[in-house]
Amino acid sequence: MKKNKLILFLSLCLLSAGLSGCNYTTRSMLYGNYNTIYVEPFVNKVDITQETFSANKYRIYRPMLETDITKKVINRYLFDGNLRPAKQTDADLILKGELIEYRKDPLSYTANTDNVTEYRINIYVNLSLWDTKTNKMLWQENNFNGNYSFFTAETVNSANVKVPEATAVNNAVEDLARRIVERTVEQW
Repeated sequence: MKKNKLILFLSLCLLSAGLSGCNYTTRSMLYGNYNTIYVEPFVNKVDITQETFSANKYRIYRPMLETDITKKVINRYLFDGNLRPAKQTDADLILKGELIEYRKDPLSYTANTDNVTEYRINIYVNLSLWDTKTNKMLWQENNFNGNYSFFTAETVNSANVKVPEATAVNNAVEDLARRIVERTVEQW
């Protein structure tokens, strides 16, 4: 009799632990009833006319980067599945973004020289998320960053793999898009 009660007790404990888990869900943590999002085309706000821009050789501009960001963010929402991209008139949310900076920062150099062996691409944007029904801003993030580090031809060896700069930029944009979608749906 005691053995049956012990088995029943342990079974109930395992069942309750399994049901409570760590509260992980595959659904979005978005508040309210948001199902769709419109990603407004990102606006290029990189000011290449500033004196400090031309003085810093790592602050550069890449044409059409804002268009690439918009496309990657939309594709990332499609991949994530928590919010469905929609037309502006049909959307529950609107994501607005501005490209404010693109940087190619050196991370390491060859020994005893000024030759850069590793760079990090940094892309900075300002973001805001709006509720279309109330026309209220839900959140805003300034200087939001996506990045990717890559090695130059001088450093290719068995541990480091050379990545073309265009691939590194694409990877930085993908990182930025992933972070934007996570910021939108995870509500940390």
